[in-house]
Amino acid sequence: MKTIQALISVTSAAEMILSGKTLSIAGDETALRKLPLGNWIGGTIPYFMAAGGGTISRDEVFVTEVSDFESTPQLRFYDEGSLAQICRNAPENGYSVVIIPAFSACHANFAANAPNYEDMYMKPLIGWIAGVHLDDLGKIKPKVVLGTTGEFSEENTVVMDVTLPPEKFAQIDIVNLFRPGNGPGITFDDTGFSAGACQIDGTPANLADYLLDNGIDTRLPLVADYSGAMINVSIKGIERSSKRVEFYAPVFPGVEYRVAAPISDYHHAIESALPKVNGEIAFSCNCILNFLYSDLEGKHTGHIIGPMTFGEIGYQLLNQTMVFLNVGD
Repeated sequence: MKTIQALISVTSAAEMILSGKTLSIAGDETALRKLPLGNWIGGTIPYFMAAGGGTISRDEVFVTEVSDFESTPQLRFYDEGSLAQICRNAPENGYSVVIIPAFSACHANFAANAPNYEDMYMKPLIGWIAGVHLDDLGKIKPKVVLGTTGEFSEENTVVMDVTLPPEKFAQIDIVNLFRPGNGPGITFDDTGFSAGACQIDGTPANLADYLLDNGIDTRLPLVADYSGAMINVSIKGIERSSKRVEFYAPVFPGVEYRVAAPISDYHHAIESALPKVNGEIAFSCNCILNFLYSDLEGKHTGHIIGPMTFGEIGYQLLNQTMVFLNVGD
């Protein structure tokens, strides 16, 4: 049975919930608040990659049906204090879908500490950072929803733990189009969502000055090799007065970053990067920055659809990356 993944009306989503289906749902807060109680989790975002292409909608929701589970998935909130237990509590054979509200304490905690959570990387953990329409930034806070109770939260993380039958397995794939450019290596002394002081090719420097003096395109992320995987740290902005650079994910000490090499043709790059999938895609999402910088409204990203988010989770927090999970035999 093919799993449903689609951008649909609130009415259609409500019918799926009332029929007893287990769902992960993304949508604008006004749309999510119209949905009935049921076996679903959700997060706020009005940007999507739908079957018809990139779409901005406050009236529709993107639903991902969860199926092939061995037992009823467990849906729950985690607060900042309990978040580190997220992998320990996950099923031994299965996966967890996690949604975290942007700019929350959970967001900061997960970004900085997730690689050190117990059982991290041992159990598939995938998900996204909830956001808002860019016109609403600073006016409305991103939220997540626990559908079983209807509770919305600006601070808690919502998680769905899915146990699979013994003959099934879950696998996460990360599609990152960016690679380190030819510029100097950049290192930092501290973990953080912002930085000023750094070392550039081993020489003490200021990152804001380096980016401005060299006319660096800040749509390009910093890229580093995290144990064999290329991971992006996207640049949020440059604070000229304080000479600090703000990021969408933290930088870490002991890691060498480089500004990414430019991508001339996004669509060709993504078509070339998409791996063959053995089994069914059970969940996927992509980054709002890819949506904006690559002008994806009305365009497609191969056969992968899902919400366009304020951050992606493929075990740890990612930026400007597509993640998807497939369930195979």
